[in-house]
Amino acid sequence: MTDLDFRKSSYSGAGQNCVEVADLPRGAAIRDSKHPDAGHLPFPQSEWTGFLSVVLK
Repeated sequence: MTDLDFRKSSYSGAGQNCVEVADLPRGAAIRDSKHPDAGHLPFPQSEWTGFLSVVLK
């Protein structure tokens, strides 16, 4: 999987200790902003939606 459009929260400012997220056709990919070449973790849509429902409360 290549050419994913990773982004981080605008709340991160210029910080370097962040996670980045990219949309996948059926979920999301997460990676460490300090080590983007180390790869990413894919999450299916159901798990990503569940995570966001807890974090955004």
